[in-house]
Amino acid sequence: MTARHSNVPNLTDFDLKLLRVFHAVVQAQGLAPAQQVLGLSLSTISVQLKTLEERLGFTLCERGRKGFALTEEGERIHLSLKPLFDSVAGFCDVVAEVRGHLTGDLHFGVVDALATNRVAPLPRGFQNFTELAPEVHLYVDISSPEELIQGLVEGRYHCILTPVEPAHDSVDSVPVFTESQQLYCGADHPLFYESDPARILEALKSTTLTGKSYVSFPENDDLCVSIERPTVSHMESNALLILSGRYIGYLPAHYAEYWVDAGHMRVLLPDTLGNETRFYICTSKHHSFRSADLLRDCMIDVLSDRADAAS
Repeated sequence: MTARHSNVPNLTDFDLKLLRVFHAVVQAQGLAPAQQVLGLSLSTISVQLKTLEERLGFTLCERGRKGFALTEEGERIHLSLKPLFDSVAGFCDVVAEVRGHLTGDLHFGVVDALATNRVAPLPRGFQNFTELAPEVHLYVDISSPEELIQGLVEGRYHCILTPVEPAHDSVDSVPVFTESQQLYCGADHPLFYESDPARILEALKSTTLTGKSYVSFPENDDLCVSIERPTVSHMESNALLILSGRYIGYLPAHYAEYWVDAGHMRVLLPDTLGNETRFYICTSKHHSFRSADLLRDCMIDVLSDRADAAS
């Protein structure tokens, strides 16, 4: 040990507990707001912060009449906490896996608008995983494909399901199922009652189409649309724009079915303008856990068979 580190205390379970208290206080931006999160009294939080500062040898934050603020040292310590907590959690997961006992947290990310897809029974995948790993704490988050892929690369997600194949070399991806996408307009759109295919194609040249932030518009020689268009990252926001009657856009057929049956939307030239989107189940090569591999395998089991049958 060098002289520079000779006075640094060994990290103990007690220190980790104090650091988690400090982290919660920073996240809540003050001792009082952190009380409910921590389930501790104001005086207990104050004592634990003081104890941590004494063990570290410097002040972490200013608290008092002027409000809560991190010191420069506190900023540096707080920035180091996420990798520290991730490392500890990862170590605990590895120990549990070596002992053949799956525990810990598992973060799964997926895009929206899949609950109505009968070709992709995700609930059955979750059911099978829970039966095999009942003590794993599963977190399920809905986000855009860009955020899911970035989160997987950074280690915030352990497994994702996305309609965009990641190009990153640290990601393992397996194609699972395809989803039918159709072009829709709302009941208040001028094309809603148009039946002639030629007139529809001609009108589309001056119609505003919603754009997705994660894909380019499907190639079609007959379809030219306005370049100026709103951009969406979720299917629900896309549906809202289509229902406004001012835009047309692509939606999964299963997701739009409710509005079509209710007379609020219609498909435009399904045989000409429809397309298929391939979905991928992905895990990280650099942040791999056995529980993540198990969830991936459970999803592949329930999704790939349907994809093969639907192809």
